[in-house]
Order: sequence, then structure tokens, then C-alpha cells
Amino acid sequence: MPDTRIIKKYPNRRLYDTQTSTYITVTDVKQLVLDQEDFKVIDAKAGDDLTRAILLQIILDEESGGKPIFSANVLSNIIRFYGHAMQGMMGTYLEKNVQAFLDIQERMAEQSKALFNSTGKGGTAASNADAWAQFMNFQGPMMQGMMSNYIEQSKNMFLQMQDQFQNQAKNMFTGFPFPGQEPPKK
Repeated sequence: MPDTRIIKKYPNRRLYDTQTSTYITVTDVKQLVLDQEDFKVIDAKAGDDLTRAILLQIILDEESGGKPIFSANVLSNIIRFYGHAMQGMMGTYLEKNVQAFLDIQERMAEQSKALFNSTGKGGTAASNADAWAQFMNFQGPMMQGMMSNYIEQSKNMFLQMQDQFQNQAKNMFTGFPFPGQEPPKK
């Protein structure tokens, strides 16, 4: 397993890549993410881990620059989870759903490669990328429908799980009065 690449952030806001012994930009860090490089950004003076802050900065730059992924409503709802009892579960829920989406995307890419290769239209990497882009543009509405169904099923399952937790908690604490519940009869 390769070592984690260390990027040091200096007080002058410059980023220093210890692997290449060069100063880099946030755009270079974004490329590390796209290349799936394992890295960590640390404060050069205090040694604090700043990786999340830099990743959030990249997301902010991307969201401001073109076609945003997050609507204002989604961002508002995410903010509302901070300090909420479900905050810990929300991060895990989002992470698992994003991973599921990536797995689906990877499978579709593999299937389309197999289809292009089996039809003898192998072509160059650029032509395959163009064909994949055209395929996704054509299949976009279907993919959105599939993802909507997946999200709806996920939501329903989560609500069922929440009801089960609530019922189990009530059963565990039958002697304690809950708001809106009649006290146990003697």
C-alpha cells in the first residue's frame, strides 16, 4: 500500500507537496482527487489535519464555477443536520449512497465498454469517451428515474428502520411515560 502523500499548508496559504518538493495549487490538489491519489493536507506550523477544509474549498470552487451539484435546498437541509441527533447517521448515509451511485456508474461503464468491444467498434480512448458521453446523454432521463426509485426505496427503508427503533425504545422503557402516550395501567 503506497504511503499517504503529504501536502503542507503554510501560513501564507501556499501548499507544498512533500513528494514532489514543489508548491502546488488547489487545482493541483483537485487533480490528486481525480487521480485517486491518497493524500493528506496538514498545517505546516501546528500539524493539524486540513484535508477536509481543502476538499470543501474545492467543492465550493466547483459549485460556484458552473453546474452545481447541490441546490440551495439540499445545502440548507445538510446544514440543519449539524447539532441534530441524527448528525452522525447523516454522514454515513450520504457516504453509502454516494458509493452506491459510484458502483452503479462503474458497472454501467464496464458494460458499455464490453458492448463497444463486442460490436467491433473499439476505437480510441477519446472515441470511447465520446460514445460514453453520448450514451449517458441519451440515457440521462432513465438514469434519473432509476436513481429516484433507489432514493425513494432508501427513504422508505430508513423510515421503517426509524419506526422499528422507536418501537424498540418504547418497549425497553415501558415504565416511563413518553409524550403523547398514556401511562401504563396498574
